[in-house]
Amino acid sequence: MQILASKDYQGPAENDASVLVLANDVNALEVSLDGIRQVDLFFPNFTDGRAFTQAYLLRRRRGFAGDIRATGDVLIDQLVQMERTGFSSAVLREGVDSADAQRQFERFGGYYQADAVHTQPHFAEVQA
Repeated sequence: MQILASKDYQGPAENDASVLVLANDVNALEVSLDGIRQVDLFFPNFTDGRAFTQAYLLRRRRGFAGDIRATGDVLIDQLVQMERTGFSSAVLREGVDSADAQRQFERFGGYYQADAVHTQPHFAEVQA
């Protein structure tokens, strides 16, 4: 997962038709993805998890292969779950250290369950 500091992120250009900024109340199954390379999903606060569902639907059900970016109130302890639900990049909220954020991924070596990225559960993977 690509981690971006808030100070380094400008947001999508107003006239960039290849970036879709999706509101939290939009059904991700109904939006057009023609010509879209990046979808920005917004977390208005850390208790609002609708963007997790949108990312999962875009990645698993719609097969979207482009960048799904988390913006807004993005906290370090949400990053691993964001990656597992389909996000490929995240813009940290102001004041959050990127190095601290990256260390979250070193804390967890693997998962038993399937997720949006690894669709087979651990027990179903082929053993070499």
